[in-house]
Amino acid sequence: MGGLVSMPDNKITEPADQELITRLNSETAKIGWHELQKHYAAGNVVAVSDSADLIAVALAFHQDNRSQVEGWLADKTVFEIEDQQALDWHENNTEHWAVVIPPFVLVQEIK
Repeated sequence: MGGLVSMPDNKITEPADQELITRLNSETAKIGWHELQKHYAAGNVVAVSDSADLIAVALAFHQDNRSQVEGWLADKTVFEIEDQQALDWHENNTEHWAVVIPPFVLVQEIK
């Protein structure tokens, strides 16, 4: 990812954030749902809608941007995974993009 990242609230990240964005990109990987199950069972997996930028969400979680995250939770950009969704993903071992922002694993279904 090159240049500055435009955040969903139209805030442009500071150049100092660029190193973190690069690191988050390098730590993001594809993973099957079966490998995510133990994290889901522990309540640590949070889903990101396919319309959102996973790295922008990860950056907000990392920076503890509570108001941004609460807004995303309210509009379902970021959401808790329902049991039926988890079961569907398990049956298909659906692949996701994932990045860890302790204690959470942020996942975005690969479409």
